[in-house]
Formats: sequence, C-alpha cells, structure tokens
Amino acid sequence: MSNGVSRILLIEDDESIAELQKDYLEINHMEAEIACDGLIGLNRALNESFDLIVIDIMLPSMDGFEICRRIREKKNIPLMIVSAKKEDIDKVRGLGLGADDYMTKPFSPSELVARVQAHIKRYQLLTGADTANDIIEINQIRIDKSAHRVFVLGEEIIFTTKEFELLLFFMENPNRVWMKEQLFRQVWDMDDFDTDIYTVVVHIGRIREKLKKGKLSESPIETIWGSGYRFNT
Repeated sequence: MSNGVSRILLIEDDESIAELQKDYLEINHMEAEIACDGLIGLNRALNESFDLIVIDIMLPSMDGFEICRRIREKKNIPLMIVSAKKEDIDKVRGLGLGADDYMTKPFSPSELVARVQAHIKRYQLLTGADTANDIIEINQIRIDKSAHRVFVLGEEIIFTTKEFELLLFFMENPNRVWMKEQLFRQVWDMDDFDTDIYTVVVHIGRIREKLKKGKLSESPIETIWGSGYRFNT
C-alpha cells in the first residue's frame, strides 16, 4: 500500500474485462495495474508490492492455477481467482492451491470491488502492526495472533492468511456449531455468494491436513452433518 492507497494487480488476458475492472477499482480509490500474460503477471507479483492479486485461470504462458501456487509459496497476500470455469473441481483446485476466493464469470464489477475491499480490510486488520500481543492455546494448538504464527505440539505450521483467520475464529468461538454461510460471513466479511460452500469446505480441509501434519492425533474441528462445523475443546 502506497500513500494509504491499496495497489491491485489484475492478471487478465481479456483487455476489455481488465480495463473495466481497473476502472471500477480506481473509482473506488484503489490503484490497479494489468498484466495480460501469465508469466509476466507472476514475475510482477513476486517482485513488486501489491495488496491483492486477481488472477484469471486461462492465460497465455502460464495458467492461473500455477500462478496462484507459485505466489503462495512466496507471499501470503490475498489472492482471488476469477474464471469462466464453473465446475466444482476447478473451484476446489483453486482454493486448494491457496486462493482466498474464487469468482465465476460473469460477475458485476461492483461485486469484485466489494470482495477486494473486504479481503484487504481483513488482511490489514490481521497483520496490523498495532495488534496487541495475544496468545490463544487450545488442544495443543497455540496461536500467536500478533506474529501470525501457529504451533502444533510445539512445532510451527505455516498457514495462509485465510486458514489462519478461520482457525483463529474457531478457537475464539469454540464448542458452538457454525454453518458454512455463517463462517463465510464472519471470516470473509462478506454476504453469501455462490462460492461460500466451496471456500469454507476447502479451507477447513486444508486446516485439518496441516493439523494432521503437525502430528495432532485428532482434529478438533468436527463436521456436524446437516448443520456445519464445531471446534471442540
């Protein structure tokens, strides 16, 4: 963020769509830059400072899935995938590679702006330097909120921003059943969109995998069939 203005990178090969998205973002007081080639977009994402990156899937040189994977290996900023691909498997794949959100084309530019603003706001709140040092520990899982670090059985496990935020929400609100729609509103700070089920389910799956990787014998996040999820203490 430069001079208090959020900087967005749009990796989109359809110039008319990219320019429309850029116009709406700039109308809403954000800076937006366009990369029409996948490899160029990846290089800019890795070597420049952006507050959020919007990635199309079908791109010249490199597809959006690979771009998302490579960015997530190096950076933890919000990533949004946008695509005409509507199949559930594509949504799950994109979210599984570390994207924070998946929007299916066509969508309104105002919806894009709303999601971009929500993701940036949540990210800034989570990583703000003025956050008070605070430790929360349940079931051998310890979260250092100010340092954005998670420890399982004493060993650090790396979580993406949204995985961290979702786990933190569960640990701050344990022993209560949360529906997927509620989790989407609380953690993503947005009204229900058609991606909420996939977004929440995939992120919970990734959290469970990482807790298991940390040698936690049993996941505290329980699926309550027909209702939602509960973090058990």
